[in-house]
Amino acid sequence: VICSSFKSTAVRHWSNIPFITVPLSRTHGKSFVHRSELKHAKRIVVKLGSAVVTRGDECGLALGRLASIVEQVSVLQNQGREMMIVTSGAVAFGKQRLRHEILLSQSVRQALHSGQNQLKEMSVPVLEARACAAAGQSGLMALYEAMFTQYSICAAQILVTNLDFHDDQKRRNLNSTLHELLRMNIVPIVNTNDAVVPPPEPNSDLQGVISIKDNDSLAARLAVEMKADLLIALSDVEGLYDLPPGSDDAKLIDIFYPGDQQSITFGTKSRVGIGGMEAKISDKIQVYVEVLPQSKNRETSTIIKVKSALWALQGGTSVVIANGTDPKVTGHVITDIVEGKKVGTFFSEVKPAGPTVEQQAEMARSGGRTLSSLLPHQRAEIICHLADLLTDQREDILAANKKDLDVAVSGGQLSQPLLKRLSLSPSKLNSLSIGLRQIAVSSRDSVGRVIRRTRIANNLELEQITVPIGVLLVIFESRPDCLPQVSALAIASGNALLLKGGKEASNTNQILHRLTQEALSIHGVKDAVQLVSTREEVEDLCRLNQLIDLIIPRGSSHLVRDIQRAAKGIPVLGHSEGVCHVYIDQEASIEKVIKIIRDSKCDYPAACNAMETLLVHRDLLRSPLFDQIIDMLRVEQVKIHAGPKFASYLTFSPSEVKSLRTEYGDLECCIEVVDSVQDAIDHIHKYGSSHTDVIVTENEETAEYFLQHLDSACVFWNSSSRFSDGYRFGLGAEVGISTARIHARGPVGLEGLLTTKWVLRGDGHTVADFSEQGSMKYLHENIAVTHRTSS
Repeated sequence: VICSSFKSTAVRHWSNIPFITVPLSRTHGKSFVHRSELKHAKRIVVKLGSAVVTRGDECGLALGRLASIVEQVSVLQNQGREMMIVTSGAVAFGKQRLRHEILLSQSVRQALHSGQNQLKEMSVPVLEARACAAAGQSGLMALYEAMFTQYSICAAQILVTNLDFHDDQKRRNLNSTLHELLRMNIVPIVNTNDAVVPPPEPNSDLQGVISIKDNDSLAARLAVEMKADLLIALSDVEGLYDLPPGSDDAKLIDIFYPGDQQSITFGTKSRVGIGGMEAKISDKIQVYVEVLPQSKNRETSTIIKVKSALWALQGGTSVVIANGTDPKVTGHVITDIVEGKKVGTFFSEVKPAGPTVEQQAEMARSGGRTLSSLLPHQRAEIICHLADLLTDQREDILAANKKDLDVAVSGGQLSQPLLKRLSLSPSKLNSLSIGLRQIAVSSRDSVGRVIRRTRIANNLELEQITVPIGVLLVIFESRPDCLPQVSALAIASGNALLLKGGKEASNTNQILHRLTQEALSIHGVKDAVQLVSTREEVEDLCRLNQLIDLIIPRGSSHLVRDIQRAAKGIPVLGHSEGVCHVYIDQEASIEKVIKIIRDSKCDYPAACNAMETLLVHRDLLRSPLFDQIIDMLRVEQVKIHAGPKFASYLTFSPSEVKSLRTEYGDLECCIEVVDSVQDAIDHIHKYGSSHTDVIVTENEETAEYFLQHLDSACVFWNSSSRFSDGYRFGLGAEVGISTARIHARGPVGLEGLLTTKWVLRGDGHTVADFSEQGSMKYLHENIAVTHRTSS
């Protein structure tokens, strides 16, 4: 307990919970506000609970988990961080060791005294915890030393008791020792000296006093004393819950703010837990734990975990409580937390003004269901109103966009193609408005459209109708015009929408989202479209598989690949690359060739539908047509890379490509030579991305062969690859271009955001009616679909 040597105490109140604290010498005294800041943590305390380091039988150590934890700590230590460990495990290690010694001793004695040399049944006496700790401490430390040595890291053992914090001189000595170890790049491994520690005082921690009778309190005290930036408390619990963990609606709290007045519960998956018990730390905070009748201290230790975390937070140390026993995350739980990923419960003193992304997703789902129930003309009215706002509020939109452009230019971090994507203009806004009105027209015949009607039997009719997918998450970079386009498509299809735009377009996105919500408000569905403005990592968003039904990435191939890897149980619609080809046949028209290549490559080189590889028939080399192609590309300042075959034809050639699968996204392209249309098809199948590919030829038979045999989402004859676009296809806009082969392919407009459901209308029918002994027969008659939408 905190002793009288501290002359004064400070009492601070959070949600009516008093905390008695000691005067702190730290000057900053500020914890991190957001998870994303945890990557800046320099000094980190990792607390390992008994359930983390101990085997399931509580006799011996979980060596696999321990080795993984040592590896993660070593990785962070070698990054230049200062790592400290507060560990349990000595009792379990000693229990295993003493059991072995006792059994061995008994077997020897019984073998000596048994005439028949047969061992009687042996039993192991109950082992006292302090004796186990004394026997296990050296072995535990030796194990840590051996593991850290594998990473060229030295560890040092420090055993403490409450008296070491009780006495000012001892506390200063401990502080000095720890600082010296950290200065020498040594990892201190701290534990209570359980061999000599007195029995704990009953319920002392429940009075608001932080002692060190357990490792949670010790870790909190150590973190505050050492001015640590972060305390990671690992045990066999996930974190704090908003409801009892066993209930259907219980949700893990991502960030807990001590000032919240809501009730919380502390969830656990303890191997000893089969029942529920409720405990209170105050009138506002409830803690639910699962305990066995014999686990009398479980309730108290859980309360201590929460109070210790809050006490450390008050002292200026950020805290995360997480599960260190889950085999799916054990191997990276510590590094994930430091990287700012959503693991466990993060304690923060500051609560953002807006809702969490989970709350936004729930709001969007609720609003989306109302949106889908609107009449078709009402959804069309919303979209038309948004189109009007884009023109009426043009000056405000362009002013916000100029702010983003000025920041981007001054920062110098965006390339010219990305700056072009970021920029809005009156003509772009006008095109957006026109596209939205196209979507509004098509929206009148979308949700609830009857695709098929079947008479199963008399008075038993089945319909297949179109319905929204649910909640869409669209992640886009640089292009603010994407926001109203995607919003309009979501509104038309009755889908809820979460939007995550790049920070480079934050001002533009905010005003466009405000206008979108203004349009939605005319029919009371403002919440259906949400802009994620919190600093959520894309990877964390991709884990919300209970809230999001489809992810649509709009951006670089790097972004799309990252999302496809990060998505956990959520389908991703999109394409990772746009390696588009234009094949020039030997029977191509010179005039068409020049126009199509120039437009495909130079109109908007950053677009995913821009040409990246030009395939030229071998017979065209050294022809006037080929010379004109090269001259035009030079005039347009296109940097040329030579494919292997093309390079072999030339004495002096441009730089040879490193890869034929390159998406340049700029005024660069590859030129390669092929022997025939089949050779071109084979090349595209091998190196292309199944996005958009073009043939230029006057031979209709050759063109049809190319169109029929090439397996890409979009295949064109004598036209620019840049036509691969939802607006140009007459879809009004697109949520993206998909190269997937299921559900939607190519530019994805309104139809691609719908799925179907089956509606069966009967009159007391049962399957038994259609059995051999039943009175009814299946008809399966197709009924003409006379109405466009289901009544």
